[in-house]
Amino acid sequence: MARRLLSIWFPRLASDTSLRRRPAEGPFALTLRSGNADHLHCFNPLATTQGLSQGMPLADARAICPDLTTRPADLAREAATLSALRRWAGRYAPMVASDGSDGLMADISGVPHLFGGENALRDDLKARLERAGLHVTSAIAGTRGAAHALARHGGGIIPDGRLAEGIGPLPISALRVDHDTTEALSRVGLVRIADLIALPRAPLARRFGPGLILRLDQALGAQSEPVAAEPDAPHFGVRMTLPEPIGLQADVMAGLERLLDRLCDKLFATHRGARRLRLELHRVDHVAAQIEIGLARPMRDPVRIAALFAKGVEGVESGFGIEAMRLSAPLTEPLPPEQIGDGPTVGHEDVLADLLSSVGNRIGFDRVLRLLPATSLIPERSFLLAPAAYSEPEPLVHYSGAKRPITLFPPEPVTAASGTPPASFRWRRMRFTTLRAAGPERITPEWWFDDPAWRSGLRDYWRIETREGPRLWLFVTPQTTAGLALPATARAQNWYVQGEFA
Repeated sequence: MARRLLSIWFPRLASDTSLRRRPAEGPFALTLRSGNADHLHCFNPLATTQGLSQGMPLADARAICPDLTTRPADLAREAATLSALRRWAGRYAPMVASDGSDGLMADISGVPHLFGGENALRDDLKARLERAGLHVTSAIAGTRGAAHALARHGGGIIPDGRLAEGIGPLPISALRVDHDTTEALSRVGLVRIADLIALPRAPLARRFGPGLILRLDQALGAQSEPVAAEPDAPHFGVRMTLPEPIGLQADVMAGLERLLDRLCDKLFATHRGARRLRLELHRVDHVAAQIEIGLARPMRDPVRIAALFAKGVEGVESGFGIEAMRLSAPLTEPLPPEQIGDGPTVGHEDVLADLLSSVGNRIGFDRVLRLLPATSLIPERSFLLAPAAYSEPEPLVHYSGAKRPITLFPPEPVTAASGTPPASFRWRRMRFTTLRAAGPERITPEWWFDDPAWRSGLRDYWRIETREGPRLWLFVTPQTTAGLALPATARAQNWYVQGEFA
């Protein structure tokens, strides 16, 4: 059986996808940011007639076509669309692979007769994709290189055994060689593939590199080039259709436990753990209720996950009964197998993760925060606040300097302060008398940050133990001239409290 490959090229995949979602009138283009300027990424046929080209700066494009409508390109959506098209193209071939960011390659050996021949297969493919609003060009040849080249230069069919004749008139750039090699070949008068076929291979390899010879031999069938289809990403979803509608919470939880067992087995087989789970309950009256939970860390323990669904299931209105259930894990993370033994099955980290999951599902995971150490002597910057569910705890950095207060708050002014350190002062409408004082500890601003709170300059911190009980952290901001501290008698005694010791 002769090998036959089908190349499918979508010259306007990005713009066609965008226009299907939001139609636009007139010239239209998608832009992509590169450096400090926007460039044209993809455009519709009307924009092509205005003289626009891919990679053109947006400013130049607007000068040529003032009526141009633009949107930012979405590369992730473009990749997802191509992946969906790859799965759809399985109707024409058992093996379909991506061919760049805008094409597909399908091995249709032994398939065309099911559609009435190769021409009928191409016509059926083109008609279906055009009804979907996608521009497409296809080609069929005996090698991947020949099919790729012909699809991007008009399309067509190269009969078996006539590869050299079929791709000979095409430009050398169709062989998937780099631009520099194509320019070097054109300078010596080699512009078509037919110009290379009759030349000896050794001089070409010495002058233009082995890559050119490899691409030429692949297109002519002298070198094999397989079509390796990418494996589909695992789908973590299970469903259950019930023989009789159910409505009790206990029955729903029993069905959920069965679904969790099956889903966790799938997660275990791929060494993954769920971070987000979605339960869909389909009622008899065709109304669906959805319950979604998040997890503070990857997990695949059915018992611990089921407990997090209990509150959501309790609030579901079953109506005339629930006839189907579906459980999926839209977000997963790697979770390698763990060693188990005679110790406790749930460790300290698991207990904390369950607590964070329970609280996070009630108030939001972004509101459950943890403190992380930061390398800064500025009190306000000595720690970071991060969501506990999306960060790992870090060990405290060893600090050998002066003690820091257990409670830190924005500086609060002190009045009626006398002396340095103040023998007595008023703070929060209360009078305090200094019993013991330790200091000063001078902290200078970090010049690489423009912090309005530190624009006053240096701070001298004192640890004050008061006769009334509180142990406070006070600082004074001395005035300076030309970078030199003034004498104590000339300082402005602006005292503030910023923390309290245990």
